[in-house]
Amino acid sequence: MAQIWLVELLKGIGKLFLHPIFYYLLFLSAILGVMRVKRERKNFHVRAHDAYFELRQLFPLGIMVGLSLSIVSILAGIVVPFAAIVLTAAFTLLWSFTANIRLMSPVYTVGAAFFALIIMTENKWSIPVFSQTFHSLDQKVYPSVVVVLALLFIAEGVMIAKNGSKGTSPKLVKSKRGQSVGAHEVKRLWFLPLFLLVPGDALSLPFDWWPVFHVGAEKYSLILVPFAIGFQQQIQGMLPKAAIQLYGRRVIVLGSIIAILSIVGWWYPLLSIIVAAFAVISRESLALIQKLKDDSLPFYFSKKNNGLMILGIIPDSPASKMELKVGELVTKVNSVATYNEKTFYEALQKNRAHCKLEVLDTNGEIRFVQRALYEGDHHELGILFVQDERKFDDEKIS
Repeated sequence: MAQIWLVELLKGIGKLFLHPIFYYLLFLSAILGVMRVKRERKNFHVRAHDAYFELRQLFPLGIMVGLSLSIVSILAGIVVPFAAIVLTAAFTLLWSFTANIRLMSPVYTVGAAFFALIIMTENKWSIPVFSQTFHSLDQKVYPSVVVVLALLFIAEGVMIAKNGSKGTSPKLVKSKRGQSVGAHEVKRLWFLPLFLLVPGDALSLPFDWWPVFHVGAEKYSLILVPFAIGFQQQIQGMLPKAAIQLYGRRVIVLGSIIAILSIVGWWYPLLSIIVAAFAVISRESLALIQKLKDDSLPFYFSKKNNGLMILGIIPDSPASKMELKVGELVTKVNSVATYNEKTFYEALQKNRAHCKLEVLDTNGEIRFVQRALYEGDHHELGILFVQDERKFDDEKIS
């Protein structure tokens, strides 16, 4: 039995590299990085993180979360029809064409696949090449698909809370009054591989009660499915880290509620339809509420009378090594009060070998930082400010 499971695990991993979504996520992450760098150069004439940053975020955390969910899904015996996996991949590709990365999240892709599965089995439709897969369907509602959706819903919240605030991108926008203000944007894709049981002819039941969430078959196969988790958010009224982590925790809570309801739906299949609809509507409502609340707040990254607001920090720059933070105010440079980028730069020139900054942190407390300057260091320490003189996208905040 153990040898059979090991073989199935290896076969399931091998099937991952045959899945087109795996390669598509690599391509899309690279595109997101290039587009971000182009926008940052247009705004600040320099990029913050390199173009490979999004690509580096694609795998590590998602693999860890996916491994944890795989253990849960296998122990719970969650079996989904292969047709649901095919449809999820199709909707992942389809929603990506909208250019809204957030729509690639499982609540939208798996949710759409669930409803499409119901419609296609009801009308006996099929997809070319996969016609046999759809002809083998013998149920009209598959609660196990909603259970998978709920697990991925929770995973999305974890990814947002743990990784979403890492490396947010500073940008310059215009308010309705035409004033230059700053904002932070994150467009992130995560790769989450999940082992799922599908009807097959390899694995027999080890216990009478297993699997719990079956689809009527007596034998199953393992397949490692690459799910995409997309996250897109713009923050203007709060510190990006605090706003994104709060948002992630709310997604986790909402996902936990969906998970409880999805389990109940196993005994009442029609409830699964309501739960799936509730998941999509509540997830979209959460995004809308967040946007409306953020828009109602005053601009956090705007010009201040008592110093220069730090909008961004270039990695590995002197500012990064001095542990300056986004949202802090630089009030003095080399004992000279600074009110704009010109006075900041002039104060730096007073001492080309050393700089001392007086900073007002996000808690309203003053601290002093200093560092020796070396040849080749960024001439403005690697700090990105909000300035009218910069060229930026003529984007309106609604």
